[in-house]
Amino acid sequence: MATIFSRIVAGEIPSYKVAENDKFYAFLDINPLAKGHTLVIPKREVDYFFDLTDEEIGEMQIFAKKVASAIKAAYPCIKVGQAVLGLEVPHAHIHLVPMQSEKDMLFTNPKLQLTTEEFIEVAENIRKNFPGE
Repeated sequence: MATIFSRIVAGEIPSYKVAENDKFYAFLDINPLAKGHTLVIPKREVDYFFDLTDEEIGEMQIFAKKVASAIKAAYPCIKVGQAVLGLEVPHAHIHLVPMQSEKDMLFTNPKLQLTTEEFIEVAENIRKNFPGE
């Protein structure tokens, strides 16, 4: 059975897409720690991040770097933090979170409650800062 993330990539479940190429897909986290909190996933369904090939990890990091740059341009912050947790959804993914302090990366923090319109605006703000492939 396909993971929720594979179903998002397939278009079966809607998402707020930020960026995409032939191998990776980036979309807004629906329970964000901050405006701009984005998930980067491989389109190939792999549960554990370190089960990706070395080449895939390298390519995914380069793709995530471009997404992080777009997030930072759209939502000025000190840095964009990166976390790989992967226990909630059995599909490898990277969290990218705009940070003003390290406390912004605490996943126990209350999540933002954004409206559909706010999610659409956040995704568009990041998308327009994403460099072309």
